[in-house]
Amino acid sequence: MRTSLGIWAFGPMVTRFVPGGYQPQWRDEPIPEKVHRAVDGLGELIDDYEFHYPGELNRDNLDDVRGALDGHGIYCIASGLHVDPRFAKGAFTSLDDSVRSEAVRLCLEAADLAGELDAQMIIWPGGEGYNYPFQVPYAEVWSRLLDGIAQVAERLAQHGRLLFLEHKNSEPAMKIHMSNVGMTLHVISKLRERGIDNVKVNMDWQHLIMNGENLGEYVALLAAEGLLGHQHANSGWGTFDDDNMVGATRFMETLELALELRRANYGANGERLGFDLYPYTEDQVASVRRSVLQWRFIDDVASRIDESALREAQSRKDAVRAYEIVYAALGA
Repeated sequence: MRTSLGIWAFGPMVTRFVPGGYQPQWRDEPIPEKVHRAVDGLGELIDDYEFHYPGELNRDNLDDVRGALDGHGIYCIASGLHVDPRFAKGAFTSLDDSVRSEAVRLCLEAADLAGELDAQMIIWPGGEGYNYPFQVPYAEVWSRLLDGIAQVAERLAQHGRLLFLEHKNSEPAMKIHMSNVGMTLHVISKLRERGIDNVKVNMDWQHLIMNGENLGEYVALLAAEGLLGHQHANSGWGTFDDDNMVGATRFMETLELALELRRANYGANGERLGFDLYPYTEDQVASVRRSVLQWRFIDDVASRIDESALREAQSRKDAVRAYEIVYAALGA
């Protein structure tokens, strides 16, 4: 399976408590230099890279970024509206028409750039939500959200590209509208009613874990519906969007996910395992490298699970036998 990496793993690691970042030495590093640092440190472990538009990738720095990529590709362009203070109270869901129009304009620009680069696009509507009860007119803001996503999807379709939707329950908006897999499927269903069918799901593992959504189950569900679009690999404790190294926690859930990805033949049509990491205090190159290597180990274990024996155990919902098979693959 080919890999990709969000370049935001190489930033200053800001938090609300340390706004300058835990690694301030990278605060003013130009994006092309950041890309060069990643490519130089990771080499062939990472095939392609992902960027937010316009903060990390735009037409002004495109040539320099492509030069720094040194033959690696740009797999995804993600909307970057959540870091723009103009959209503090929503972008697509803003009730100020001039603010909303600017948000749509920026995302359509990103879609056009993705089309030119043969890249896919991610919308993670992290700023589309609310912080208090009674704050928003729900039906109206949902209508605006759906319409904005539809415009971007239609523009991408003109270029023959896919849109990946990524859910999350909280942060930066305390209550994000598209907060779980079910809400994401609702959005895709409403888009299909409009004849838009180039939209799939980006599974950010920690976002599912935060919701108590089991990784392997949703791989299987989305694959069955033809909606398994992209993966953002990471781990965490489940209470916050830690974006820790892959396999650091939730090992068994990640192993089951690896098995289900194999069952779904994920990667056969060019899909990537994208790494979405935020190494707050750790060496950035080393954290990404460790994540890739730990994923390879987990995936290798999944490849050693006796599939026919496991399916027979699962046909009886025999958890004890299933774990005998899984632990045998681990060497027990």
